[in-house]
Order: sequence, then C-alpha cells, then structure tokens
Amino acid sequence: MKIRHLFRTALAAALLSTFAATGAQATVPAVPSSLAPAVHETLRLSVSARGVQIYECRKAGDGAAWTFVAPDADLVDADGRHVGTHGAGPHWSFADGSRVTGRVKARADAPQPDAIPWLLLDAHARWPHDRLGTVSSIQRVNTRGGQAPAAGCDPALVGSAARVPYSADYHFYFRR
Repeated sequence: MKIRHLFRTALAAALLSTFAATGAQATVPAVPSSLAPAVHETLRLSVSARGVQIYECRKAGDGAAWTFVAPDADLVDADGRHVGTHGAGPHWSFADGSRVTGRVKARADAPQPDAIPWLLLDAHARWPHDRLGTVSSIQRVNTRGGQAPAAGCDPALVGSAARVPYSADYHFYFRR
C-alpha cells in the first residue's frame, strides 16, 4: 500500500512538472480566427495525441455510411512521455487523475485534405479544484489522418468498425 502511495505521489509530481514545463514553453499556435481562444484565456498545457479515430458502418437511408464513434489515443508530452489518454465524450484523462470533457464550439478544415478538422472546444473539468479545474477551452490542431475510410460502407458492412490512425496537438487554455 505504501509503495502504491509513493508511486502515485511520484507520478503526480512528474505530471505536475510536465504541466508546468509545457505551460512555460507553450506558444499560442496560429489558427483561423474562429478557433481563437477568448481574450481572458491563457495557454498553459499542450500535449500530442497518437491513436485512432473509430468509425462504424451504420445504416443510412437506403444505404450505409461511416459514422464517427470515438477517438482512442494516448497523450504524450513534448519529450514523448505518456501523460494520459483521450477518448469518447470527448474526454482527456491525465495520470494524476484529473479529467476534462469538451463540446465542439467551432471547427475549421485542416490544411491537409486527409486530416480531420481542427476544433475549438468548450471544456468542463470533472472537479473544480484539480489541476484542470480552470480549463475553459481546448484546441485540436495540427491534425494528421483520422478521416472516415475512403472505401465506401455498404449495407453488407453494417456493424463493422474501422480504426483510422490519427495524430493531433491539443492546447488547453485556462481562465486567468
């Protein structure tokens, strides 16, 4: 039990130093004006996601279409260290137990035609007093891949899933 507590304490300290270091080095990315954070927000955390976008072939009218289900990705810091996960909701969970969810506020096409859109999301922390308690918005930028499969989804494929590789950078903005 004591070892588990020491491990969690060390992990939380490492994550906090990662947050502090990332926040100190973070620079506001160039984005379309529709994805700009509010003037009262400041960038304090940036991580990269590496994983998949999950799609399911579902019945649509007389045919079928690929429908987005959820992301499934690992979050890494600037040094490539695993710091958390990104999944359905969408949500971002970090190793210290902090968690935030988002709701799309604005979107813009990615510069690369095969990449999922860039987003600005309103954020809501699970606990107002944890490290992410004052996160107010999240940007998804620098996306690569992740689009629904190019191969059509026909009625014979209904119920099948596709896991499409993607990567992106997520920038967390906090209220001042």
